[in-house]
Amino acid sequence: MIQLRPSQERGFADHGWLKSFHSFSFAGYFDPAHMGWGNLRVINEDRVAPGKGFGTHGHRDMEIVSYVMSGALAHKDSMGNVQTIRPGEVQRMSAGSGVQHSEYNHAADETTHFLQIWILPNVQGIEPGYEQKTFETERKQGRLCLVASPDGAQGSVSLHADARLYAGLFETGQTADLALDIQRKAYVFLVRGELQVNGLALQAGDAALLDGEPQLTLSGGVGAEVLVFDLSA
Repeated sequence: MIQLRPSQERGFADHGWLKSFHSFSFAGYFDPAHMGWGNLRVINEDRVAPGKGFGTHGHRDMEIVSYVMSGALAHKDSMGNVQTIRPGEVQRMSAGSGVQHSEYNHAADETTHFLQIWILPNVQGIEPGYEQKTFETERKQGRLCLVASPDGAQGSVSLHADARLYAGLFETGQTADLALDIQRKAYVFLVRGELQVNGLALQAGDAALLDGEPQLTLSGGVGAEVLVFDLSA
């Protein structure tokens, strides 16, 4: 089974300084048909205005991945990490037994555009953790690059969750296949451009939900940047 989740059907919140699209139920947006997919709980596409951001707040027992598309996101947390996340980088924060953090766009004239991703952990109450890595364009062009996994395989960031996250960039003539376990689920989110997923056409912000499919085939890319999640059912 493959199902299209059109961009325009996502939830949307406009807080002035923050404009956010919600792929799944979040905060004031509630849709019982979209509470998550497998152990993927949140994908928020956020645009943060210059000089604004999320003040210090807390999380527990969640694997949180940040993926910046443009601009920069300044991160500070109670573990002592002070970092800036830029395009091409992936940040993983394990909230575990509890962590406080803030996220800001310190630029004077550039909006920060990023994805906030929450994945349910397979263990609770662990010591909070942080990891951030760069994944160069050549590792993603015309292919799927593993950027997050339970065992940190292929230089990916490590997740305390039964999930694997791939990132890819695709232009005309470039294709990629990914074998899937039919007992698991997959979720494909198109960050930008155009792309076909098993023949299903996606535009920026669209997603494809797969269940019981033995293989994922990406083709027909036009300026495409894509994230692929291999998830527990």
